[in-house]
Amino acid sequence: MIAALYVESDGAYFGVLGVDPWDEARDARRYDGPHPVVAHPPCQRWGKMWFGQPLAVKLTGVRKVKGDDGGCFAAALAAVRTNGGVLEHPWGSHAWAHFGLNKPARAGGWVRADDVGGWTCCVEQGKYGHYARKPTLLYAHSVPYLPELRWGHSEAKLDPAVVARMGLQRAKRLGEVGARGGGTNSTPRIHTPPEFRDLLISIARSASME
Repeated sequence: MIAALYVESDGAYFGVLGVDPWDEARDARRYDGPHPVVAHPPCQRWGKMWFGQPLAVKLTGVRKVKGDDGGCFAAALAAVRTNGGVLEHPWGSHAWAHFGLNKPARAGGWVRADDVGGWTCCVEQGKYGHYARKPTLLYAHSVPYLPELRWGHSEAKLDPAVVARMGLQRAKRLGEVGARGGGTNSTPRIHTPPEFRDLLISIARSASME
């Protein structure tokens, strides 16, 4: 059994044998074991637009606070360190520097994340079924045999329909992830592909606290 923390209600981790999913209603900050975890703490306040949507900031003059996620990342990191498993966050997440984690190479490969037994790497979810490259940081703890992943820095995969509609330069500014979802439906952007989910589950299941 593993626990999947901070996951989407009725999303990729629901209905998977041997997985106990914790969505927003269950409040994963309260998880206290005993199973290894796969953690997907929210990233909005740690990303490049941690301050909020530019138009909203312009209209209201109100900026969000960097890292103000209600303690979710801190709790997720503690859960991985305590129970073993793996945590994922977007490439460029400010949480890595804030919590003193070493930043791995964009091209891949596991490196030591800290002085308490953690390891970190960057891998593209696009190599595991996502429509965009979506480079992703992983933090693993108490995993005796870290797997070789599909390393590498791929070329951007711009949607031809978006390029045709908006032009190449605007499509590049919008980016791969911005081509789908957004507004009230961010599911296409944040959805975890089944193959990537299964990879994270396998890492968590290999964790040992001995």
